[in-house]
Amino acid sequence: MSQPTAPASRPIPRPVATPCVMVCTVDGASGLCLGCFRTLQEIATWSRMSDAERAEIMQGLADRHSQIDPALLGA
Repeated sequence: MSQPTAPASRPIPRPVATPCVMVCTVDGASGLCLGCFRTLQEIATWSRMSDAERAEIMQGLADRHSQIDPALLGA
Protein backbone atom coordinates (compact mmCIF):
# COMPACT_ATOMS: atom_id res chain seq x y z
CA MET A 1 0.00 0.00 0.00
CA SER A 2 1.44 3.40 -0.94
CA GLN A 3 1.55 6.44 1.27
CA PRO A 4 -0.62 9.37 0.23
CA THR A 5 1.45 12.19 -1.13
CA ALA A 6 1.29 15.59 0.48
CA PRO A 7 -0.24 18.27 -1.69
CA ALA A 8 2.33 20.37 -3.48
CA SER A 9 3.05 23.47 -1.50
CA ARG A 10 1.97 26.60 -3.30
CA PRO A 11 3.08 30.06 -2.41
CA ILE A 12 0.41 32.01 -0.60
CA PRO A 13 -0.75 34.75 -2.93
CA ARG A 14 -0.07 38.17 -1.54
CA PRO A 15 -2.56 40.98 -1.95
CA VAL A 16 -2.06 43.34 -4.85
CA ALA A 17 -1.78 46.99 -3.85
CA THR A 18 -4.60 48.98 -5.39
CA PRO A 19 -5.89 52.55 -5.16
CA CYS A 20 -9.49 51.36 -5.62
CA VAL A 21 -11.97 52.99 -3.24
CA MET A 22 -15.05 51.24 -4.69
CA VAL A 23 -16.31 54.39 -6.46
CA CYS A 24 -16.34 52.96 -9.96
CA THR A 25 -17.55 55.76 -12.22
CA VAL A 26 -15.55 56.89 -15.21
CA ASP A 27 -15.51 60.55 -16.24
CA GLY A 28 -16.13 60.66 -19.98
CA ALA A 29 -14.11 63.82 -20.54
CA SER A 30 -10.91 62.64 -18.86
CA GLY A 31 -11.38 58.87 -19.15
CA LEU A 32 -10.43 58.51 -15.48
CA CYS A 33 -12.25 56.75 -12.67
CA LEU A 34 -13.67 59.29 -10.22
CA GLY A 35 -12.62 57.11 -7.30
CA CYS A 36 -9.07 55.99 -8.05
CA PHE A 37 -8.12 58.16 -11.07
CA ARG A 38 -7.01 55.18 -13.17
CA THR A 39 -8.00 54.64 -16.79
CA LEU A 40 -10.20 51.71 -17.78
CA GLN A 41 -7.17 50.06 -19.40
CA GLU A 42 -5.17 50.38 -16.17
CA ILE A 43 -8.04 48.99 -14.12
CA ALA A 44 -8.51 46.06 -16.50
CA THR A 45 -4.84 45.07 -16.50
CA TRP A 46 -3.98 45.99 -12.89
CA SER A 47 -3.68 42.44 -11.55
CA ARG A 48 -1.38 41.42 -14.42
CA MET A 49 0.98 44.39 -14.03
CA SER A 50 4.29 44.11 -12.26
CA ASP A 51 4.77 45.76 -8.88
CA ALA A 52 6.97 48.35 -10.59
CA GLU A 53 4.30 49.19 -13.18
CA ARG A 54 1.63 49.58 -10.48
CA ALA A 55 3.95 51.72 -8.34
CA GLU A 56 4.67 54.01 -11.28
CA ILE A 57 0.96 54.53 -11.95
CA MET A 58 0.16 55.02 -8.27
CA GLN A 59 2.87 57.65 -8.01
CA GLY A 60 1.14 59.76 -10.68
CA LEU A 61 -2.47 59.39 -9.51
CA ALA A 62 -2.52 62.56 -7.39
CA ASP A 63 -1.62 64.65 -10.44
CA ARG A 64 -4.57 63.20 -12.36
CA HIS A 65 -7.04 64.69 -9.87
CA SER A 66 -6.73 68.05 -11.68
CA GLN A 67 -7.92 66.50 -14.96
CA ILE A 68 -11.42 65.96 -13.57
CA ASP A 69 -14.10 68.64 -13.26
CA PRO A 70 -14.24 69.51 -9.54
CA ALA A 71 -18.06 69.45 -9.68
CA LEU A 72 -17.89 65.70 -10.42
CA LEU A 73 -15.82 65.19 -7.29
CA GLY A 74 -18.25 67.01 -5.03
CA ALA A 75 -16.08 70.07 -4.70
